[in-house]
Amino acid sequence: MIAQAKMTISSIADHTALTFNQYWSDRTGARVSFKREDQQVVRSYKLRGAYNKIKSLSEEELSKGVVCASAGNHAQGVALSCRRLGIRGYIYMPKTTPRQKIDSVEMFGNGVVEIVLFGDTFDESNAEAQAFAARMGCTFIPPFDDPRIIEGQATIAMEIIQDSKEPIDYIFIPVGGGGLAAGAGACFKQMSPGTKVIGVEPAGAAGMTLSLKNGCVTSLETVDKFVDGAAVKTVGNLTFDICRKVLDDIVSVPEGAVCSTILEMYNRNAIVVEPAGALSVAALDLYRDKIAGKNVVCILSGSNNDITRMEEIREKSLLYKGLKHYFIIRFPQRAGALLSFVRDVLGDGNDITHFSYTKKTHREEGPAVIGIELFSPEEFPRLLGRMDENGVVYDYLNDKKDLFEFLV
Repeated sequence: MIAQAKMTISSIADHTALTFNQYWSDRTGARVSFKREDQQVVRSYKLRGAYNKIKSLSEEELSKGVVCASAGNHAQGVALSCRRLGIRGYIYMPKTTPRQKIDSVEMFGNGVVEIVLFGDTFDESNAEAQAFAARMGCTFIPPFDDPRIIEGQATIAMEIIQDSKEPIDYIFIPVGGGGLAAGAGACFKQMSPGTKVIGVEPAGAAGMTLSLKNGCVTSLETVDKFVDGAAVKTVGNLTFDICRKVLDDIVSVPEGAVCSTILEMYNRNAIVVEPAGALSVAALDLYRDKIAGKNVVCILSGSNNDITRMEEIREKSLLYKGLKHYFIIRFPQRAGALLSFVRDVLGDGNDITHFSYTKKTHREEGPAVIGIELFSPEEFPRLLGRMDENGVVYDYLNDKKDLFEFLV
């Protein structure tokens, strides 16, 4: 069925490149290659499954149109499929979807799709899309939990195996709802059973990890939406059943590590990926000891990243690396207090990157919110030591989540 899916999608989806990466190979001691789905025509792998599913519908079903819910990439795949096939599409997206992805859906749909923004999460948008499909008699195109979707995504694995000159020891696959991991994982177990299949989830949306631990599909109570392409509250029933058979391991990567990987891939290789697209590469450091000397492939699942998010990405990376720290500091309300802090406390090579202060009348002290960027994480305890030595009164904000988000 995977071979049939490959034939079906050949008219619309590119056979993307499998490229060796010198930087990540040197960094890990492995021979690392990237499967470049970020270069797919809709800049993600989702077109494969969407088109394979829609092409399986009858003429009567196609005449009624299709409906989907997506944080962006599946929507773009459905939109382009509707345009190529000349059918009507209704696409539900969370209100939190980056503007860049909404614009892309409009572009690929080119007037044949209607976008409906609903809910704050994928799951809310997904429920409303299914209700609409039931009311209108349209066919719902699931983002991951469907045999035809899974078969379409599996074509990635077929291409990797065909293009690799050497046996693949490890394949790292990003996991959201599980469609890609189920399809690609199953294909590897059939065609390359010696390959270790590793799923990678964002730590703030590790639904497959929780479900595998519990032995059944288990919904997350909360989801960190930052890695929006993989921020799924509930994985699929079918994808779960397949993943627990084909995944050799699954790991969770902190969102900050994902951000650091995004920046490194851009700075080192001029590769632009979205947060979900960096998941597989971000997991390499967790596997460094196991993959040394091995042939490794990472699937770069997408590159639909909004440029306006780059400052947030950099900030999360600095926080994760221990290079950015925020404080409330109570300065004496006298001339030269800030100068003394910079001269006696800040230290060479460190920088104040955030400063918020309003002078209060009739008070001896005035609190200021200060962000300090350090030249190395080892400098942090020395900074605290200098603050204590100089009698600086402060509250550390990084580990006070609610106060941090309110003030910074």
